Amino acid sequence: MDLGLQGKRALVTGSTAGIGFATAKLLAAEGASVIVNGCEALARAVPAVDILVNNVGIFEPKPFEEIPDEDWLRFFEVNVMSGVRLARRYLAGMRAKNWGSIVFVSSESALQIPVEMVHYGMTKTAQLAVARGIAETTAGTGITVNSVLPGPTASEGVALFVEQMAKARGVDFKAMEQEFFATARPSSLLRRCGSTAESCAPSFEPA
Repeated sequence: MDLGLQGKRALVTGSTAGIGFATAKLLAAEGASVIVNGCEALARAVPAVDILVNNVGIFEPKPFEEIPDEDWLRFFEVNVMSGVRLARRYLAGMRAKNWGSIVFVSSESALQIPVEMVHYGMTKTAQLAVARGIAETTAGTGITVNSVLPGPTASEGVALFVEQMAKARGVDFKAMEQEFFATARPSSLLRRCGSTAESCAPSFEPA
């Protein structure tokens, strides 16, 4: 495919593994110059980008009653505010060119809050609100702001999560995956973890 990204500059946060790495590979294959990173401080060394993919995020299963204020604030800081700060930094440059793409990698958990990590779901819902709000400010321009909502993805972090649950239950990975989708994600149509390639942000070309 040709997304018209030849010569464009892209920043993908949390791009050393998982969906972020798959997204970076896709953008590079389309001719974009991709800044692969796992460190937020790198943004200070990058004055402008054409494409911003807010992918960095953390998750941790924990019963609601056991989630302290510190965890709620930490999840919001990493999953939401990192994207807010980067969008704020780069939007003016996109406006000057009247071209740009900002993508928030949210999750199906934004709409179907997972009972095992309510704090994570809250941040994914917040990302939708932020993306929609920014999109309203760019209406009628060459800048697009979108959210993507992938389901459970076979990233390194999720694989480790499933492996830990399998070990605790004394079952193998496949059995644990099947149980997870039967009990925790019964609405899933795939009934399996998607690959990182399936889950990476699909479109970056402004309309």
